[in-house]
Amino acid sequence: MDDPERWLLTAAERGNPAARLPAWTAGNLAVPLVHGAAYFDRLVEEVEGLDEGDHLFFTDWRGDPDELLRPGGPTVAQLFTDAVRRGVCVRGLVWRSHMDRLSFSKEANRALDAEIEHGGGEVILDQRVRRFGSHHQKFVVLRHDQDPTRDVAFVGGIDLCHGRRDDATHAGDPQPLPMAAAYGPRPPWHDVQLEIRGPAVGVLDTVFRERWEDPTSPDVDHPIAWVRDKLHHARMEADPLPPQLPPPPECGAMVVQSLRTYPAIRPRYDFAPAGERSVARGYSKAIRQARRLVYLEDQYMWSADVARLFAGALRDNPRLHLVVVVPRVPDQDGAVARRSQYVGRWQALETCRRAGRDRVHVFDVENHAGTPVYVHAKVCVVDDVWASVGSDNFNRRSWTHDSELSSAVLDTARDDREPRDPAGTGDGARVFARDLRLQLAREHLDRAPDGSEDAGLLDPDTFVAALESSAAALDAWYAGGCRGPRPPGRLRAHRAERLSLPTRMWATPVYRLADDPDGRPLRMRLSRTW
Repeated sequence: MDDPERWLLTAAERGNPAARLPAWTAGNLAVPLVHGAAYFDRLVEEVEGLDEGDHLFFTDWRGDPDELLRPGGPTVAQLFTDAVRRGVCVRGLVWRSHMDRLSFSKEANRALDAEIEHGGGEVILDQRVRRFGSHHQKFVVLRHDQDPTRDVAFVGGIDLCHGRRDDATHAGDPQPLPMAAAYGPRPPWHDVQLEIRGPAVGVLDTVFRERWEDPTSPDVDHPIAWVRDKLHHARMEADPLPPQLPPPPECGAMVVQSLRTYPAIRPRYDFAPAGERSVARGYSKAIRQARRLVYLEDQYMWSADVARLFAGALRDNPRLHLVVVVPRVPDQDGAVARRSQYVGRWQALETCRRAGRDRVHVFDVENHAGTPVYVHAKVCVVDDVWASVGSDNFNRRSWTHDSELSSAVLDTARDDREPRDPAGTGDGARVFARDLRLQLAREHLDRAPDGSEDAGLLDPDTFVAALESSAAALDAWYAGGCRGPRPPGRLRAHRAERLSLPTRMWATPVYRLADDPDGRPLRMRLSRTW
């Protein structure tokens, strides 16, 4: 990229002078791993290659020690404890979480902590968050003390837990988590993780170290949790990490920037005293560059603040299309859970539609049996130039309140397929961003995985037309009583539910306070800045 600063945040624009991260690193290689099965298989392969003196650092929102990473194993706990026995330094930071009966993961995370600690590693149950917030980062960093060319990191939206090991067939993980009845007994799950090599691995190592070395107690402001940890002999303080290894050498053509969210909390984070909102700032900068196509896959897609960003881009650029792929229904049943989420999504999508009208295209996904697929991916591609994969959703919670981590990728390699410069800005389409969009579209449209049927998907206008046509054909097949062969494709037109006024009156405050809280300092809330 001739001018990364046009698309990526500068160090000053990150807005967190205490961060030890460079603005970005060049010379990286990033490979998207679509679906948990692909990610877990690569994770096993790489961890089994670690030996004495190497490092394995990981963070997680939820972890299940008995989750099988391959059909015959190993489990998460087996993989990590076997690494400890070979002399690998294994350290983990897992959100302490709330009670499992609230559909969170407190018991599972405590079990993962106990299993790895019993095997000789160290795991901290970390509650250094805002009230009702979470640590939502999901990444693994593997460092080799003798051969830095083998260093690798995995970062994105996939937890090391039940329900995630699905593949392109979307039959669901054999070890499912309970979800809304619409998703069936083995909920299909769509997700993405990045495999990264090069200097960016050293940056992610630093991201882990900043949290690990923060001096505030992991049980901050939680005396009951502190007592329970004492009774269960849980680790209360983090042992020092081994010295940080030098950054891996350059190995690819990609510029990678690590974007983060940390809320403003008391006691403050040493590494982000006023919090950090580089996720929000990084997306905002990239989306303001959009001219032809913004492609999103997101678990939620709500929040008026986020919707105003897209609406502004749509108003300013009359040729811009916004494509959004979301889950059909929320992950949990129940009036409170569903109605509050419907409020947020309706408001966000209507804000975008008022600005872009027929240039806003929203879809959900199902498998070939007709079961909805839960879209958990957090992916954004802008004009086939800038792309990101991370843990953060497009909502205010992810951009201000929880801890999050996203990797933005600018490939220096230009794509020579027409149109070579779809936005007409001179940036040109880039190989990584375009390939990521096409890889996801092929599955959704039932096109050949090798790209031999990509005709009509390269240009933004014909790409949008292909998505709309496929979804319309499948919708018509259902409307006609499912007569004849099922049309190819897995997309359905998504229709956000508009609630009645009485329902909105109670659901809106629940949504704003519980589903989509604001973790910014007061002055930023008032000025609507990040």
